[in-house]
Amino acid sequence: MDNSKKMELEPGIGNNSKTDLVYGIEDNPPFVEALFAALQHLLAIFVAIITPPLIIAGALKLNAETTSFLVSMSILVSGISTFIQCRKIGPVGAKLLCVQGTSFSFIGPIISIGFAGGLPLIFGACISAAPVEMLVSRSFKYLKTIITPLVSGTVVILIGLCLIKVGLISCAGGFDAKTDGSFASFQNLGVAALVFVSIILFNRSGNKYLRMCSIVLGIVIGYIVSYFLGMIDFSIWTNADVKAIYIPMPFRYGIDFSLSSFIAVGIVYLITAIEASGDVTANCMISGLPIKGKQYFKHISGGVLADGVNSMIAGVFNSFPNSIFAQNNGMIQLTGVASRHVGYYIAGLLVILGLFPAVGVVFSMMPAAVLGGATLLMFGTVAAAGVRIVSSQNINRKATLVLAVSLSLGLGVELVPDILANAPESIKSVFSSGITTGGLASIISNIVIRIKE
Repeated sequence: MDNSKKMELEPGIGNNSKTDLVYGIEDNPPFVEALFAALQHLLAIFVAIITPPLIIAGALKLNAETTSFLVSMSILVSGISTFIQCRKIGPVGAKLLCVQGTSFSFIGPIISIGFAGGLPLIFGACISAAPVEMLVSRSFKYLKTIITPLVSGTVVILIGLCLIKVGLISCAGGFDAKTDGSFASFQNLGVAALVFVSIILFNRSGNKYLRMCSIVLGIVIGYIVSYFLGMIDFSIWTNADVKAIYIPMPFRYGIDFSLSSFIAVGIVYLITAIEASGDVTANCMISGLPIKGKQYFKHISGGVLADGVNSMIAGVFNSFPNSIFAQNNGMIQLTGVASRHVGYYIAGLLVILGLFPAVGVVFSMMPAAVLGGATLLMFGTVAAAGVRIVSSQNINRKATLVLAVSLSLGLGVELVPDILANAPESIKSVFSSGITTGGLASIISNIVIRIKE
């Protein structure tokens, strides 16, 4: 494929020597390589996709059949959303390798709404408030003096740093390990370290195939070692009570609306738009594309618009709001594969897993320590991508203050969540997330702080 022709279409695309990429945005890898890359992305996101519906269903005490259906629809919708982001339909989509999945940011408000009006009110709020993010996406070109690369980069740093906590908990054995006494055992930490080091060793190889498959190889090694250590719970498979296939059914649980639920979810959509802009910015930088100018804002506005549209689709198909997954930017950086064509494979695999939920049980059997060893490294690369975005700007006194305010407040609520113990539930549901708090602080401080040099 002639890379010079691609460079005429868009700066950075195909210029793999400058970006250290194996495959650029418009490159079309061979089937086997594309499938391997897709599987690695799938391994990185699968647990993250199914976790929010499991948490919500558990909090609302939904029965097993409803829980299984919600999880299945979350996987299916993630596949549809990923295809839209990578393909771009009209103005909808970033036209990058952006992988979408169920957002963690909405869990708090959704549970509160669920207690008030059940699933119908939840899906009504998710659908009715989605236009908030769509409207923000159309305003980015007017907000470029507010949502600058400094703001986006800061949000990306916070996303990576906040997710590292999740990765470390997995390395120690996950939340379940806290109840059975195996949390932070030498066995869990040893397996996580083995996966972590294996991925680094494969990734630093000059062989592009080893680099592209570094995540899968690291996880496979961890999986095999876990098997011989007796860490794999095969009862998950034998006790799985799921149907052979699920047929998507729009509005299966009905729909309802209220102003308070609209406001609660609408605020989170606003923050998600900022997070998405940061994720797309990081994706552009990792993929060798410019992070300023007309083309950049097309990627940003299209990606955030797709976030809103896909979240509305999710509500229609009995799922929860979607967002661009930051960890997949880390995957691009680790594997060197930025081709959006790989996104079609990811989307297809997700749709298959959504229709045939029993297949997903295999992923659920993976020990948390194995996944933690892989995701910890990926989350670190996300934070590093944010540092690259920020460092590409002029770090003057104002930029230093904006960074200081954003990181101190964002990481503060993550490290000491009890700081909000006496706050109203409406405040806690929004500001308990370090990404939300730090993102808002970044925007406000960037607007308010004025320094005369």
